[in-house]
Amino acid sequence: MERALELLRSGDWLTRERVRLVAIALLIASAASLIYLVLTAHNGIDRQGRPLGTDFSNVYAAGTYVDEGKAAASFDPQQQFAREQAMFGADTQFYGWHYPPFFLFVAAALALIPYGVALAAWQAATLALYVLTIAAIVSSFRGPRSRNPECMIPVNEEQAPAGKVEAGRPRLWIRALARDAGPAGMTSDWLLLALAFPAVLINIGHGQNGFLTAALLGGALVMLDRRPILAGLLFGLLVYKPQYGVMIPLVLAVSGRWKCFAAAAVTVAVLALAATLAFGADIWRAFLASTEFTRTVVLEQGDTGWYKIQSAFAWARMWGAPIALAYAVQAAVIIAIGAALIWLWRSTVPHPLKAAALCLSTILATPYSFDYDMMVLAPAIAFMAADGFARGFGPCEKTMLAALWLTPLLARSIAHISLIPLGVPAMLVAFAIILRRSGWPLAMAFSDASTTMHRSPGGTSRSHDSDRHHDRVSDGVGCPLRGSDKGHDIAALKS
Repeated sequence: MERALELLRSGDWLTRERVRLVAIALLIASAASLIYLVLTAHNGIDRQGRPLGTDFSNVYAAGTYVDEGKAAASFDPQQQFAREQAMFGADTQFYGWHYPPFFLFVAAALALIPYGVALAAWQAATLALYVLTIAAIVSSFRGPRSRNPECMIPVNEEQAPAGKVEAGRPRLWIRALARDAGPAGMTSDWLLLALAFPAVLINIGHGQNGFLTAALLGGALVMLDRRPILAGLLFGLLVYKPQYGVMIPLVLAVSGRWKCFAAAAVTVAVLALAATLAFGADIWRAFLASTEFTRTVVLEQGDTGWYKIQSAFAWARMWGAPIALAYAVQAAVIIAIGAALIWLWRSTVPHPLKAAALCLSTILATPYSFDYDMMVLAPAIAFMAADGFARGFGPCEKTMLAALWLTPLLARSIAHISLIPLGVPAMLVAFAIILRRSGWPLAMAFSDASTTMHRSPGGTSRSHDSDRHHDRVSDGVGCPLRGSDKGHDIAALKS
């Protein structure tokens, strides 16, 4: 047992071969599942009587209303359901339209082509954006050979060479990460892990927009310092998921990124104006009226199934909490992670840690988040892995990344059986580990207590943080290279 626990702490069990084997197996299983689903469908309806792409049917149905000049009808559940039944059969279940008016532009464009073609085109296009975003994250934080040679790990001012300190945010090249990348550039491991990520299958199966969400959020965070206006544009486009707008304005404000903040605000204003001009002012009354249905029926009453929702609110409701208490629990989560984010984004910790924390908190802060929304975990994992390969992994961090990567595969089924939405505790643990890596006082106090509990009988600490402290090699400018991690060949996103 002690050996098993030590392997989990060190992450030595996570070899490159094992990572590839699991990823390939999941990718093959996912592809086989999708092929089977399509081949056994009849006229676009699967064996369970659902339209292929399930949730995409509400996008397509809403788009047909827009094309007919009846955009407001998509916000009326009865009219939306009638259109879905007319298109997919009387036995189809209801798939509600819960998006703001901006997204009707996308729906209208997709409804101009046949349903199957529209579904395939939507998933393929947004999947490509997602893959490009993960590639950008991996390449942007791998040293002087990256596409962004100035996107480095911040250090203390006294550690930075002359001329490398700018506006209180010193940056320099992490040559260790460049050596990890190798002269041949990135391997294909990052692509394998990005495609085999379990949330990919869930997103495709539901015809959802998780690829787009992950691409917009991850892309904005990659470009935040280099191209703040473009990053603001991407953040602004995320308004099609308004429930994700809690933490993003907060971190932009507290970190003083006002140019990005303004670009995001202008983007939202332009989208609102365009929707008003295209669909009329009444579209906003229809949208606001529809949110009552979404809040009461889908979220508070759980008619969709609380086990499908990965949030603290749904967790409380599954355990029998009244609505007011469930909202209080969700509010407590928002306040706690919001306070941590403020500290984190005002500090000089490496940008990948800040970015990963924002990805996680974006999901944790909303009471309305499904398992396919955990596509946002992909950029979070990529950012955390980038920082880990740059500065070394601490105790349990490799194991945590592997568990977080697998979480979407099990989240819904475990919640259905145990009434515990697995995604919530998994994301909270990952968030806590980010804070520990960042040196947050409360997290460090907990880490010190944990280290004390893991001392060997002879009194020597078994902490890998201590191992790395003694094993550390300087790259000449105060940046630690990995010592205890040398020889471990896991390749999750590693070059």
